[in-house]
Amino acid sequence: MKTAFLSSLVTLLATALVLTARSAAADDNWPQFRGPGARGISDHPGLPGQWSATENVAWKTDLPGRGWSSPIVWGDRVFLTTAINKGDAEAPKQGLYLGGERPTPEAEHEWKVFCLALDDGSVLWERTVHRGKPATSIHLKNSYASETPVTDGQRVYAYFGNIGLFALDFEGELVWSKRFEPRETREGWGMAASPALWGDRIYIVNDNEEQSYLVAIDKHSGEEAWRVDRDEKSNWSTPYVWQNELRTEIVTPGTGKTRSYDLEGNLLWWFEGMSGITIATPYADNGLLYITSGFVASPQRPIYAIRPGGKGDITLAEGATSSEHIAWCQPMAAPYNPSTLVYQGRLHVLYDRGIVACYDAKTGAEIYGRQRIPGGGNFTASPWAYDDKVFCLSEGGTTFVLRAGDTLEVLHTNTLAEDDMALATPAMAGDRLLLRTAPRLYCIRAAGNK
Repeated sequence: MKTAFLSSLVTLLATALVLTARSAAADDNWPQFRGPGARGISDHPGLPGQWSATENVAWKTDLPGRGWSSPIVWGDRVFLTTAINKGDAEAPKQGLYLGGERPTPEAEHEWKVFCLALDDGSVLWERTVHRGKPATSIHLKNSYASETPVTDGQRVYAYFGNIGLFALDFEGELVWSKRFEPRETREGWGMAASPALWGDRIYIVNDNEEQSYLVAIDKHSGEEAWRVDRDEKSNWSTPYVWQNELRTEIVTPGTGKTRSYDLEGNLLWWFEGMSGITIATPYADNGLLYITSGFVASPQRPIYAIRPGGKGDITLAEGATSSEHIAWCQPMAAPYNPSTLVYQGRLHVLYDRGIVACYDAKTGAEIYGRQRIPGGGNFTASPWAYDDKVFCLSEGGTTFVLRAGDTLEVLHTNTLAEDDMALATPAMAGDRLLLRTAPRLYCIRAAGNK
């Protein structure tokens, strides 16, 4: 009896250790844009607070072409995408500006997926999934590889807007591909919305000037499960799968209406009152869904906090800032390119021109109003947080480290090399921070971590 008891105890302990290890490994994964829950937050205690182009750099790997997609991580592998222009390519410029549209290139391009070793940055494989001339133009600051891939730990799903969706296994073999008909976007600015993966399906929003749609793709076969047309014109917001206390739904911000669908494409609720362009990615925290729309030329640039359970039209009445299904709205608070960040009960806003603000995430009350980050510059990447700090990466490659508090306090700045223009939102994997710049990918890790 004693032997049987000890044997059972050993089995239980072994099982617990395996589950704990799997949980820890899952915490180290960064499978999509802005990571688990699309929130841009890590609780890992060993992440670095300071770095430069040489300090606390575990490795850096030069990458060909141009791509503003974020890296994603699963286990010991890093995946990211790029598009290589075989002709002459005009370099992007920093800042917000008009005139960014450019003619469709005549030169051949290669669309590639890269897999790097998380440990040392070596290239494990690279795979060209398409070769040819682009079918549409892009904004000078955009790229033909701006959509962040997703992974389920078995395959990586790389979406290249007007080219298609490609499923590769972890050894780089193409499992299936699905092509999409090219669509024109506003002012020829190109695509950027990333896919969302949930269960056995990949959800893609393509808001364009011709015929917008939301499509669900079977991740095993690449076949369409369903497609619904949308009335929107061009937007660049990644869809968000919101698993709340009542149901699981697909939230799709848009210019005319923000809509939410069930997992079979049936419309659940919608509201009007967004700005002229929507880019930021929704996310949820503490039971509320956060949606922002901040086109700089629009008369309204709102942040919304949405409660679960909406049905039909939940548009706010004129002049109202809350309702049964909308917990609060700040009508002029949203940023343009970056997504907002909820961390430790505060909603942090990073504006493109180097200004920050902070609100109570539960009530929407202002904690501190707009203030300029000293020496801030221009920002496209979304902020992220860990270790009681908020990190803001400028287009010039400098990260401003702010204390996550009720006042603006810059703790220090971390500057990379002169050529490290940065528009991609970083990723975190365990105690490693992955920063993508125009020419390379950095792995930042505190000295002494193993």
